[in-house]
Amino acid sequence: MSTAAAPGGPAPVDSESRTHAGDHMALRLWLRLLACNNLVEAPLRTRLREQFRGSLPRFDLMAQLDRQPGGMKMRELSRRLMVTGGNVTGLTDRLVAEGLVERHDDPSDRRAWTVQLTPEGRRQFRAMARAHEAWVMDLFSGLTAEQQAQLFDLLGRLKQSLPPR
Repeated sequence: MSTAAAPGGPAPVDSESRTHAGDHMALRLWLRLLACNNLVEAPLRTRLREQFRGSLPRFDLMAQLDRQPGGMKMRELSRRLMVTGGNVTGLTDRLVAEGLVERHDDPSDRRAWTVQLTPEGRRQFRAMARAHEAWVMDLFSGLTAEQQAQLFDLLGRLKQSLPPR
């Protein structure tokens, strides 16, 4: 990915455009990762909103629940999504109101709730997931399968080298 402008066009403005060749490589790499993340997320957010009247946080929450058919505690959802309990509660409230998610008292902990997709929630999520997968494949189509595998490996190595959260 280059930060060079298209011939005759303005220079791109993103997080990477703040760097200079003399900056530390680690800083330049971090800002390039951030720029790439933003360039992938923006069209995904737009498409989810336009085609499903949804959001990326909504998709992420439903994806977690789809992986756990028996449901998940709100605290675990918050941890996995890396957001506050208040964020998960607000989003869950909206999904419950739409009939896509159910909340059940946890018999082992009266302070906790278990949340799971309803059959309609699972149906809607799976339609979104199919579209999301196709969009991601399209966004990464500028890289060959070999380049994607290489990038995946390198990012995995970076992830393993970082301190745990």
